[in-house]
Amino acid sequence: MTDTRPAPENAPATDDAPASDWRDTSATPRERAERLVAAMTLEQKIAQLHGAMETIDIYALSAQAAEQGADLEQLAAQIRVERHVTGIEELGIPRFRITNGPVGVGMGDGTPSPPATSLPMTIGLAASFDPDLAYAYGDVIGSETATLGQHVLEGPGVCLHRTTIAGRNFEYFSEDPYLSGVMGVAVTRAIQEHDVIAMVKHYVVNDQEYERFRASVEVDEHVLRELYLLPFEMVVKDAQVAAVMSAYNRIRGVYATECRPTLTDILRTEWGFDGYVQSDFWSCRSAAASLNAGMDHEMPDAKWLNETNVKAALSDTSLEIETVDRALVRRYTQMFRFGQFERPYAPGQIDAQAHGATARDIGRQIAVLLKNDGGLLPLDPHVESIAVIGQSAFVDDACLGGGGSSKVVPLYTVPPLDGMRDVLAGLGSSATVSKVTVADDLSNLDEARRAAAAADVVVLMAGLVATEGADQPHANMLNDQNRMLAELLPVGDRTVVVLKDSNPVLMPWIDAAPAVLEVWNQGTEDGHVVADLLFGVANPSGKVPTCYPRSEDDTLYAGHPERYPGTDEGDGYPVIRYSEGLQMGYRWFQGQGIEPLFGFGHGLSYTTFELADVAVDAPGGVAAPVTVTGALTNTGPVAGAEVVQVYLGVPAPGQPPKRLVGFAKVSLEPGATEQVTIVVDPTASHHPFSVWDYATSSFRTAAGDYTVLVGTSAADTPHTATITAG
Repeated sequence: MTDTRPAPENAPATDDAPASDWRDTSATPRERAERLVAAMTLEQKIAQLHGAMETIDIYALSAQAAEQGADLEQLAAQIRVERHVTGIEELGIPRFRITNGPVGVGMGDGTPSPPATSLPMTIGLAASFDPDLAYAYGDVIGSETATLGQHVLEGPGVCLHRTTIAGRNFEYFSEDPYLSGVMGVAVTRAIQEHDVIAMVKHYVVNDQEYERFRASVEVDEHVLRELYLLPFEMVVKDAQVAAVMSAYNRIRGVYATECRPTLTDILRTEWGFDGYVQSDFWSCRSAAASLNAGMDHEMPDAKWLNETNVKAALSDTSLEIETVDRALVRRYTQMFRFGQFERPYAPGQIDAQAHGATARDIGRQIAVLLKNDGGLLPLDPHVESIAVIGQSAFVDDACLGGGGSSKVVPLYTVPPLDGMRDVLAGLGSSATVSKVTVADDLSNLDEARRAAAAADVVVLMAGLVATEGADQPHANMLNDQNRMLAELLPVGDRTVVVLKDSNPVLMPWIDAAPAVLEVWNQGTEDGHVVADLLFGVANPSGKVPTCYPRSEDDTLYAGHPERYPGTDEGDGYPVIRYSEGLQMGYRWFQGQGIEPLFGFGHGLSYTTFELADVAVDAPGGVAAPVTVTGALTNTGPVAGAEVVQVYLGVPAPGQPPKRLVGFAKVSLEPGATEQVTIVVDPTASHHPFSVWDYATSSFRTAAGDYTVLVGTSAADTPHTATITAG
């Protein structure tokens, strides 16, 4: 006789289970999910629609924290955030364990989080312009998520850097949708290779933290499609992401968790997404409306999808049981897809040294050499004395990165002085390294000035650590760091500025700085990475992923409060109008004729490169793949890497001068030449040759002359060709 009793939690599935049993492994993941849901009672179904945390009033707590001047980390410390769904042992449904990303494994199932590898911030990863490096990044995250017994990693984040003051830009990649999509696809694929559900977020236009629980974004459809939805579309289509996290904000007056046009019409009907949608924590605002719109799972509690609300909605027919079943089937299908019902909970030990070595390698490849007058960098390691000067967050320990729910508890850290001494010792240097920690109020600036005057080399470390839950009040670094740099830069003739930023910042002192190296918030290997770069152990090869403005007056929101932070148009909440249209990021600067301080794609090297013999082959016009080729030569003295970038000028009204449509990062030894080939496919998920057409509600190719521009940054594209479309 076949045993038909419910399987215990994590019980193995069997090949000889009855055909109607969800444990029958010969069935597809969706078939198994449907069979499981069919075996559940209504109460069991409702219990699986939400997280297990005790319900709290997060909105009141957030308002209280804001009044007290507390940030999200301080708020989180007051509450125990649970990240799981309670299992049902009699049905064999495991406890569903969820951990946050996207910059490492942070805030897992329960508080405090277990330690993990603190990786560089995502904005830095984008600066690599290297999808293979992004895969290595996702591989670390996926591996550690699996090792710690978690089922879901909430990442990657692919919202765009519409402004440089947004609090969560460090979690997102870039101002450019294509670069964001390429990197997001690579990270997603790597995470899911470990049978972990990746969850792309925050869907959609959650591009600011200010009033994120209340604000409504008004955006034209073509702008939404060509910019803000595009990286999500790429991750859905090219990486088959298993889950999507809906955003906090309203979209055209409707909360993102209740917005059927985005959650169903676009995501599922148009893109073919077959995973599940989870609310951001406390972003769910209703029971029936959210489930009907296409949200499937509420986290972290049951404020809305509880028995009382769901049963009442079923009773008054504002919700159908088939919609409840659909939500569960969608999530269980992904769990079966990755074998999570059969996997025992057996947390293991993270290989801290191996993953730390990967973090160090990633860190060295994402740094952007913004300025290097006179070839000051790399520094000579064989000097007598080096002074490291800066405020505590940047010189006393590793700069771990942005605050909030993505914060990673590091397995270890390498502080700046320790890392520098390690690297110098490896180079056979006997230089002495000293440090001055400058007070936030600059009260010991004279001490720093004396140390700078006495040292052979001065390394000034400064930067910005942003946080979830709050945008920056302005585009400058905080705590008077601009004044610190302005006063210390003239002291010595061998002074280098190392920036450790979550966001691009203003640099009013730039003319006095001979060399500026942006290393971003590096994470655990900060000290080693910075020293590797300063002393030439590694050659910077990063490119600017989001423009640095010269002045805040040059930004798209300057003088336009309706664009940011939004205005009350009568409903009581802020309305943020994306009235700049497609002119965002480098497209804004080019469209307005404004030169940024450091533009998109810019990045220097310790060597030099030459791109020659560029050709564009388009036998089928823009209706077939276009092949761009060129010969890249390292003409300098050391090994390095360069990024060849392909932009396109599209012949349609309102289009910016250039959009990024392809790139390739190439590493070369001195004197070496490599043939570079970049194929731009019109059928690709980023619609490289297309614009949104209101008449057909689809992407279409416009008639006219398309300009292909090839170079090494958005501002440096000397190689051009024209393709005519009839």
